[in-house]
Amino acid sequence: MKFLGIIPARFASTRFPGKPLADIGGKPMIQRVYEQVQPCLDDVWVATDDERIQRAVEAFGGKVVMTSDQHRSGTDRCLEAAQTIGGSYDVVINIQGDEPFIQPAQIEALKACFTQKPSTVLATLVKPFTKADGLEALKNPNSPKVVLSADGEALYFSRSIIPYVRGSEESTWLDQHTFYKHIGIYAYTLPTLKAIAALPASTLEKTESLEQLRWLESGYRIKVAVTTIENLAVDTPEDLERVRSLLADYI
Repeated sequence: MKFLGIIPARFASTRFPGKPLADIGGKPMIQRVYEQVQPCLDDVWVATDDERIQRAVEAFGGKVVMTSDQHRSGTDRCLEAAQTIGGSYDVVINIQGDEPFIQPAQIEALKACFTQKPSTVLATLVKPFTKADGLEALKNPNSPKVVLSADGEALYFSRSIIPYVRGSEESTWLDQHTFYKHIGIYAYTLPTLKAIAALPASTLEKTESLEQLRWLESGYRIKVAVTTIENLAVDTPEDLERVRSLLADYI
């Protein structure tokens, strides 16, 4: 199977404008992401709507495609990019452009969802919460939770803690059950990407503000790969400083 990696990258950001170009150890963040995933994919492209990002990617020798600035999500941007790029790819992987230490093992885990089960049309990553994460991390609504079926597919995503552990004190829940944190990287077959991009926003999606609920609500099955790697996302300038301080641990 052939795998195409697309990294959506917008310059405009409410909390951190221009973050794809933020310097991390002498390289823009978008370059860090690109170089982390390139070795394990057949091709990698950055999809952007900003010429500053386009120039930065071209400067380090990466591939970049310009897309509309009107997309409602990274999924829509991925579709336009994939259609513009063309080629005979079986699977498109939507890679977060603000996780400079994403590991090739995580990409390989996603790829395995398709190579080991060819009927897979959608896949994503999850990570178990640990006792070290603490209850506050589990309760954080900005960290969506996932419940899985016996065969490793997503049953539901929520900003609330799921499942509810009846009969136990909240403080003991991490001892009672394995909870899963959603890692926001997706892989889709191209026909599936086209189909889900055309779906209207669903009731559950609007309620939880989670795009993947639209797909579940429409009957799509989402295969899940489990990783133990904690991704460090850069959402704010404070996150950037943390990432810079940890750079030596990852290179």
